[in-house]
Amino acid sequence: MKEPVDSTPSKAKFAIDDRVFLEGPQTRTGELMFALRVLWEFIRGFRALHFVGPCVTVFGSARFEPDHPYYEMGRQVGFGVVGLGLTVMTGGGPGIMEAANRGAAEAGGRSVGCEIRLPTEQGANPYMNRSVTFRYFFVRKVLMLKYSYAFVILPGGFGTMDECFETLTLIQTGKILNFPVIVMGVSYWSRLRDMLDSMVEEGTISSSDLDLLCFTDSVEEAMAHIQQHGLGKFPRRRQLSPMRILGEKAPL
Repeated sequence: MKEPVDSTPSKAKFAIDDRVFLEGPQTRTGELMFALRVLWEFIRGFRALHFVGPCVTVFGSARFEPDHPYYEMGRQVGFGVVGLGLTVMTGGGPGIMEAANRGAAEAGGRSVGCEIRLPTEQGANPYMNRSVTFRYFFVRKVLMLKYSYAFVILPGGFGTMDECFETLTLIQTGKILNFPVIVMGVSYWSRLRDMLDSMVEEGTISSSDLDLLCFTDSVEEAMAHIQQHGLGKFPRRRQLSPMRILGEKAPL
């Protein structure tokens, strides 16, 4: 089902190259090559994903198996997003990412993934209509934000929290519009919610910053929130026709 975009050298080589870059200043040629690789990653992503939206990006752990309640929640979210006429976007891996892509596929809708190359193989899931694989996390995160009208955060670990807080920071600082952010798995995130309340008390964030978040375990409530604060608030972006001479992929 998945339409892959490219194939490139081994993950192990990429891991070594990335660590070398992060050690500090490199040769001018090496840093120019790095900048060109980043530019090329963005161009590949733009050409592959420009016509897949509008999307809802679903973040969550790769570690939940299909028999886990959070996996089922992710599957229902994917199904619900398709019911709104939107495309599901995930990180393309297993666990909750797979669940959301699977729910979209079962609903007969569109589903895409932004995968990441890691030294340890994460593994792509088979439920995507299209995927693009990135070398750099920061490029991947930009693309996962660029095409979406809403963001759903399901239970996860460091990566999920990174994605969640980067999204909130960009909204808080006005770098992206005030798209809805839905946090699902209320009991899982209860201590995080307490921490956010403590941050308000300490003055490190404003109470209005919490207005960016909707905590719920209800898929119906989540979809209604997206409908009201995403589709109902922001007009759909103008769609252009793909130009095959530029390597642009046709709409799904």
